[in-house]
Amino acid sequence: MTTEQGFTRVCGLSELEPDTPVRVEVEGTPVALVLTEGEVFAVNDICSHANVSLSEGGEVEGCAIECWLHGSTFDLRTGKPLGPPATRPVPVYRVKIEGDDVLVSVNQES
Repeated sequence: MTTEQGFTRVCGLSELEPDTPVRVEVEGTPVALVLTEGEVFAVNDICSHANVSLSEGGEVEGCAIECWLHGSTFDLRTGKPLGPPATRPVPVYRVKIEGDDVLVSVNQES
């Protein structure tokens, strides 16, 4: 369900475990959701280096997610790679929390 502001409810906040990425689909876009340091972040779930899912086996440390295949790490706030082998960022999406609802907009990157 998409709200009028372009946000889609993807899950309940209570469904997220800290530092454990979860894959959701938003309007056909694969998104990795991460609850860490008291905030929820949403980035494209596909590593820009190896075209694999970041949420499947990706480790989270602080505001960074590591790709399980080659160890590329991305900043969850900006999507920028924090080290090789990735050189391109992953898209970052806007997140809103309304009560227990987690909403994501893939139409407006943050």
